[in-house]
Amino acid sequence: MQATAPTSVEPLAGQHPESHALIKPGYDERLTNEDLAPLRKQTWGTYNIFAFWMSDVHSVGGYITAGSLFALGLSSWQVLVSLLAGILIVQFFCNLVAKPSQVTGVPYPVICRASFGVLGANIPAIIRGLIAVAWYGIQTYLASSAFLILALHFMPSLAPYADVKQHGFAGLSTLGWCAFMTLWVLQALVFWTGMETIRKFIDWAGPAVYVVMIALAIWLVSKAGWENVNFTLSFLKYQGWDAVPVMLSAIALVVSYFSGPMLNFGDFSRYAKDFRSVRRGNFWGLPINFLGFSLLTVITTSATLPVFGKLITDPVETVSHIDSTFAMLLGAFTFMTATIGINIVANFVSPAFDFSNVSPKHISWRTGGMIAAVASIFITPWNLYNHPTMIHYTLDVLGAFIGPLFGILIADYYLVRRQHVKVDDLYTLRPTGTYWYSKGYNPAAVATMIPAAIIPILCVIVPAWQGLANYSWFVGMGIALVLYRALAPRMMRAHLA
Repeated sequence: MQATAPTSVEPLAGQHPESHALIKPGYDERLTNEDLAPLRKQTWGTYNIFAFWMSDVHSVGGYITAGSLFALGLSSWQVLVSLLAGILIVQFFCNLVAKPSQVTGVPYPVICRASFGVLGANIPAIIRGLIAVAWYGIQTYLASSAFLILALHFMPSLAPYADVKQHGFAGLSTLGWCAFMTLWVLQALVFWTGMETIRKFIDWAGPAVYVVMIALAIWLVSKAGWENVNFTLSFLKYQGWDAVPVMLSAIALVVSYFSGPMLNFGDFSRYAKDFRSVRRGNFWGLPINFLGFSLLTVITTSATLPVFGKLITDPVETVSHIDSTFAMLLGAFTFMTATIGINIVANFVSPAFDFSNVSPKHISWRTGGMIAAVASIFITPWNLYNHPTMIHYTLDVLGAFIGPLFGILIADYYLVRRQHVKVDDLYTLRPTGTYWYSKGYNPAAVATMIPAAIIPILCVIVPAWQGLANYSWFVGMGIALVLYRALAPRMMRAHLA
């Protein structure tokens, strides 16, 4: 029988009567807290999932990524085909990864206990958490640049404090520190108030960016003239069959860009009232929304050339060139809000659940999130971002683990267990529990992770293999899918014997 999250149960002694968690008497406290337990009630609808993807797509990073595809030397239709193919792949995999968490009402690290073991699930949780910490810091730094532009616009006398050589610490100027920490605190405040506030925040953040993007596009086009707007941002370099490898790389880039939030999408799909809402939200939020945002991006980017005399791919920089104080304020605030949105949904909520999973008794969801936020300061993300080679290798090596983690989760739920999950056994340390395996770890998952992660890493760091670097997610996911499907049944039989 397919797993379903119960809809009602009496709260335990000491548990708040209005708690959203469904904690049963047999649940081990070393695996359970209010945030990791199955949900008592799931309320998110289609729009909430749609808004989640809007917040994830509508950011400075999403803007630059979409614009970069139009600068590959492909024709406009080839780029649009690549974008559509890539985002449809993302939609397909998001539907797959969403279902186990939606059906059971549990977050990503908990559903991983089915494949990695009740203790082994800390392996994917820590890996995903570390990736989120790095990106959380970088996205906060990127968002703070908009704050910095506004500060210098209204108070030019602060310019010396924006120079790290005159006033700075650890590679960041004094004003840069003020901007970074202001954004850091704002994000923490939104997060601290809980998932309901986050839901409300992303419900309006994504649409707000659309309003400003459309207004910005209309303003730039009116200044440039429609005849000067070109959907191809570079000279045509590839035609016929020569374009195919470039198009495939573009498709892989789209999938890689979404690989992080795609992996832990269960942290959000668990709140959906039914799986149909998830599928519909993914449809409107991914192919429809992403293509619309990409078209607005290329129109806006293309129009910067005739209006400002140079091609500007960073929306914050575009806004800084506008001579209207109100427009600059609105644009900078909106893109700042958009980046906060993606940071919370992709890089705050995820490590909050992941780090809480390591020690549920001592680390709550809020504590886990704050651990990630504090850690993001100490990695000095501005130094990472200012050394592209370093960040490229660091994040690509960490990212090489995402594909295998995804492959194992999908193989276990759909191919090995045929969508059967014993929810109560996800919260027990009894050796008789289904997901105890060997001392809490599933040898099949651990054995699969080693080659499935090493090979994508080699694709990134070995020069002779770097032709496959763009496809490291697919390589790792494919190896894990096949290998886990082969190993898991055998090791389970051996364990039972």
